[in-house]
Amino acid sequence: MRQVIQAAAATFALDQASKVLVVHVLDLYARQEIAVLAPWLNFRMAWNRGINFGLFSSSEDLGRWVLIGLALAIAAWVWLWVRRERHSRIVQLSAGLLIGGAMGNVIDRLIYGAVADFLNMSVPGIDNPYSFNVADIAIFAGAFGLVLFTGREKTT
Repeated sequence: MRQVIQAAAATFALDQASKVLVVHVLDLYARQEIAVLAPWLNFRMAWNRGINFGLFSSSEDLGRWVLIGLALAIAAWVWLWVRRERHSRIVQLSAGLLIGGAMGNVIDRLIYGAVADFLNMSVPGIDNPYSFNVADIAIFAGAFGLVLFTGREKTT
């Protein structure tokens, strides 16, 4: 379980540090967009009040609390599931990524009322309107790892 905790803590810290650096230190909040390696990578400010890509977005405060509760419930379920039996390191790492990412987005919803998204990737000629953050990457990678590697452990 130590690996789950370490992965979750590192993911959470990286996510929150990246948001402080980009949103506040680089002042993306006011600037709204910074070309990093245009068009491939830009910092583009977006406040996500829904889940990925703004799905189920709601300006209502109830929606925010429902999403916080859902993220906490999923993170708790993954934690309890991983604790219940022995899993490989990659499964524990995946669980930590998912939990740390979920907690990063929960903190955003508590502090800002929405998730701070700022990473935007496009290609020449196609402008991607969506932004994401480190927590989103971790949640996706963690969920993918759990699906891909769970059940592949050797049983004795």
